[in-house]
Amino acid sequence: MQKDLAREKLCDIQTQGQFGDFPPDQTALIVCAGERQMIQEVTTEEDRPTWPAVRRGWRRKCPNCGSGPLLSGYLTVRESCPVCREELHHHRADDGPAYLTILIVGHLMAPLLHIVFVRFRPEPLVLFTVFGVGCVALTLYLLPRIKGAIVGFQWARHMHGFADATH
Repeated sequence: MQKDLAREKLCDIQTQGQFGDFPPDQTALIVCAGERQMIQEVTTEEDRPTWPAVRRGWRRKCPNCGSGPLLSGYLTVRESCPVCREELHHHRADDGPAYLTILIVGHLMAPLLHIVFVRFRPEPLVLFTVFGVGCVALTLYLLPRIKGAIVGFQWARHMHGFADATH
């Protein structure tokens, strides 16, 4: 992408990806009065973008590479990624995934319970059975995904030792 600002004697900026070891999104070619300089943009958010890391965590994959498994069991986070060797033991998810899971399940199931009861008036045992199974199933589905998303968020924001991690 080129922007011609020559009439104001400013620099033309082009994003280039063919220069050395610089990734395409971090390299800019600046042309000023015939001189060429290559500058690497240094920002921590571009080093570790938050939303892709959270999405990878939601899929229970490594927040760094997106292909290695994040969890070794149902909720046990691996010490490091088997694919890219990123250290993952720095996470401090603690009770956050459980609280968020309860919050989400409660806010989804309570209004649904009210709507079903008011509209259909099922037998109490049927209502309890269906919503009990629904709550347990939704909780078991969400809990590891929310834990992965929290670990991905912590990794992207360099929290709890992830800033010092080397891979």
